[in-house]
Amino acid sequence: MSSVVIALKTFRQLQPEDIRILHAIEAQTKQYQYTPEEQIPTRAKLPSSKVQHHLTKLTKNRLLQQQTHPYKGYRLTTAGYDTLALNSHVKTNTLEAIGKPLGVGKEADVHEALTPTKQQVAIKFHRLGRPSFRQTKRKRDYAQSKYAPNWHQQSTIAAKKEYQALKLLEPHNTAAPKPIRQNRHTLVMTLINGAPLNLYPEIPHPQKVLKEILNNIKEAYQKAGIIHADLSPYNILIQPDLHILIIDWPQYVPKTHPNAQQLLKRDVKNILDFFKQKEKLKITLRQALEYVKGD
Repeated sequence: MSSVVIALKTFRQLQPEDIRILHAIEAQTKQYQYTPEEQIPTRAKLPSSKVQHHLTKLTKNRLLQQQTHPYKGYRLTTAGYDTLALNSHVKTNTLEAIGKPLGVGKEADVHEALTPTKQQVAIKFHRLGRPSFRQTKRKRDYAQSKYAPNWHQQSTIAAKKEYQALKLLEPHNTAAPKPIRQNRHTLVMTLINGAPLNLYPEIPHPQKVLKEILNNIKEAYQKAGIIHADLSPYNILIQPDLHILIIDWPQYVPKTHPNAQQLLKRDVKNILDFFKQKEKLKITLRQALEYVKGD
């Protein structure tokens, strides 16, 4: 059972005291890996007798994990962190319901969702964690420090970065999801619909699709001033109307970044290599980069 399913299953059964305890433990994350049990009543502003009952309940429902040695303490599970994010989106009238998964990967889960006005949207749960540890350390500059933040914090940083990227792209109508709200490790955005390029046995109108991709790389670079920095056939979708959608922006860099030109070149090369191999389209890297940069 995924952490989102656990969170959703438990969410409607939670009492205000449960949420206060989850908040109290979250607030101690930077100081403790496991928040000492004796500190939780003060942080949650609840009597000790009541707190123990709720800690048992939250642990049983897999929103908290307990340790007993060298001291008794609790920490949030991934489902517990999901619960706090969902609670925030519900309290702010951002979301009313969560639906089926749209995609599950090493670094994120994406689900359909519904707003109180019945608008269909997507919610992305960033999942930077142990299964992708080496990949994370290699690719994410905020994980390079000797004192790297914990996985929940890293996932939150990724969500914030992606939200920033989508906000920068939004005024220019770039082919990317429109951001709605970010909280903790989650990002609510317009609905993601389509299939990745790499899953198409045959790409419809390949020349047109390639041109649209390069045009959107150009718009992002020249108008929004950013570079995707992790572009591949896996994060370019062809939508039902046959237009593209570029997703997964948490690794974006500004065009002023010291490695900007290298990253832009890699993005463009990844796409050209794919179309050359799959569709035999031959555009030189130099031509494509000149077009994107407006040289």
